[in-house]
Amino acid sequence: MLDQNKLKASLNRNRRYVIGIDGLSRSGKTTFVEKVKAKLEKKQIDYTIIHLDHHIVEKRKRYQTEYDPWMEYYHLQWDVERLRNALFRQLATASSLTLPFYYSAKDECRDEKIRLPSEGVIVVEGVFLQREEWRVYLDHVYFLDCSREKRFNRESEHTQVDINKFQQRYWKA
Repeated sequence: MLDQNKLKASLNRNRRYVIGIDGLSRSGKTTFVEKVKAKLEKKQIDYTIIHLDHHIVEKRKRYQTEYDPWMEYYHLQWDVERLRNALFRQLATASSLTLPFYYSAKDECRDEKIRLPSEGVIVVEGVFLQREEWRVYLDHVYFLDCSREKRFNRESEHTQVDINKFQQRYWKA
């Protein structure tokens, strides 16, 4: 699961070990992160988990723009530069971060502060973590490979009805 040797070496140097859990929608990232969390708690290792989906932008910035739906998803779903500066560049050294959190009920983002451990593990979970702007800030990335069919079958029946959205937005991206 986790590269135990890299983790131990990092913790022995009294620094953070930053890992990314990447994979497409419904590939099992959150389930995997829960297993990592349980392992870290069992070993009494301090950690912070950051879910990239909590940091998307408002709908007006990512839907019905002049771009193709797949471009909106890949390029506009997140404020890539803001997250690079406020999140990824800070992972190795900051004691806390102020990040935009997205609230779907009001379709708004609010800046909130999160604490980071001085030593331990930071897990960043989300799709497209290996993009050029972010990958360099992660010590290790795990990519969860899961077939399109299996991922689609994990969607709710309500969500599966709009297969066009998957074909034009998610699968193309």
